[in-house]
Amino acid sequence: MDDRPRYMISVAAELVGMHPQTLRIYEAKGLVRPKRTAGNTRLYSEHDIERLKLIQRLTSEIGLNLAGVERVLHLEDELQRMRSRIDRMEQEMRRAIDEVHRQYRRDLVLYRPPQAPAPRSN
Repeated sequence: MDDRPRYMISVAAELVGMHPQTLRIYEAKGLVRPKRTAGNTRLYSEHDIERLKLIQRLTSEIGLNLAGVERVLHLEDELQRMRSRIDRMEQEMRRAIDEVHRQYRRDLVLYRPPQAPAPRSN
């Protein structure tokens, strides 16, 4: 998901079908955290837009209040952190396994059965 800030609050509100004041309320409650320009203008990323759409689904379709939405978002964030951690651990494990394979290939001595001595010719 793209985290680059790009949409001003009016555009973000239009994209998700909400009033800009609703986005300000969600920001005040910590449900979404748009970036700010040097002039303090809010800029929303694609990730923020998707999060706002999720908030909208949770409130309108499921009927959660903002406290419930906050809990769901917290769990979603935690799940994403755990997925990232698992991905990093899998990469580390693959690197470790590859290193073990390289090491034993380097240390491996090919077994050759003893050969009978060649017959002597007199």
